[in-house]
Amino acid sequence: MPAGEAPRFRRRRIRHAFNRAAPAFSGSDFLYREMARRMGERLDMVRITPQQILDAGCGLGADRSMLGQRYPEAQWLGIDSSGALLAQGERADSAASGFIRRLFNQARHPKTQRVAADLSALPVAAQRIDLIWSNAALHWLDDLPETLKEFNRALRVGGLLMFSLFGPDTLKELRHAVQAASGSSARVDRAQTFVDMHDVGDMLVHGGFSDPVMDMETLTLTYADPWQALRELKKMGSCVATDFAAPGLTTQSFWQRAFAQWPRDADGRYLLTFELVQGHAWKMAPKQHEDGRAVVNFMPRPDRPLR
Repeated sequence: MPAGEAPRFRRRRIRHAFNRAAPAFSGSDFLYREMARRMGERLDMVRITPQQILDAGCGLGADRSMLGQRYPEAQWLGIDSSGALLAQGERADSAASGFIRRLFNQARHPKTQRVAADLSALPVAAQRIDLIWSNAALHWLDDLPETLKEFNRALRVGGLLMFSLFGPDTLKELRHAVQAASGSSARVDRAQTFVDMHDVGDMLVHGGFSDPVMDMETLTLTYADPWQALRELKKMGSCVATDFAAPGLTTQSFWQRAFAQWPRDADGRYLLTFELVQGHAWKMAPKQHEDGRAVVNFMPRPDRPLR
């Protein structure tokens, strides 16, 4: 979180950025679609038949179709802080399936629901969810460790958390350019920071999860026009570019200085790196209560039922 910025103000600013991007978001979420595809490949490696899926940070709900094809009997609950994204996704569903048909299907078997809420305070009872799916959302949170504990609370024992987020090398070229143009790293250091995947793994263990599996891939995009890169970041809902810019220096001349320092490839195209972190972990039965008392499970003998 940027230093000196209260969490509620940062949450409001991020929500505003995604609300603003909502009308054209489906045409600008190519990176999120790629991250979802890679997450889907990870699902091939696990055995799970969820009945309740929670899509944490669902945005438009673009991942719902893929999850529905994999788990046709599961109910899908999409949660996001952006009401505009949720509404836009609802309208897209209505246009795709027809309002009357969708209304009839939902009345008969309501498998889809969208709710505007904070991921750190999920509006679900404890141990109700089999699969929490979170694509490119966790890096926006103010308190990731507490949110992971909240995910653990919502999952049933044996439930799975599958997620992706951006790692520390994300936008490293833009960071360098802005720091060089402003002559100080202070503003860059206060901007959006991304958590190392090893730290995320530790947070999962402390949050009550078992057997976390983490990996990372780097994706580098190139642009002939640096303004296009900034526009695409904005259309993706990101307010990172404006976070990086020093106060009072978000002028055309400032950005021209930044563009001069922006690393390029051999063809002169501007580089923009995204570190894609992916992970999953299971909720296992707790080994101790919250007050520190050990949990002891009594198993019946084969020849004597437990009373």
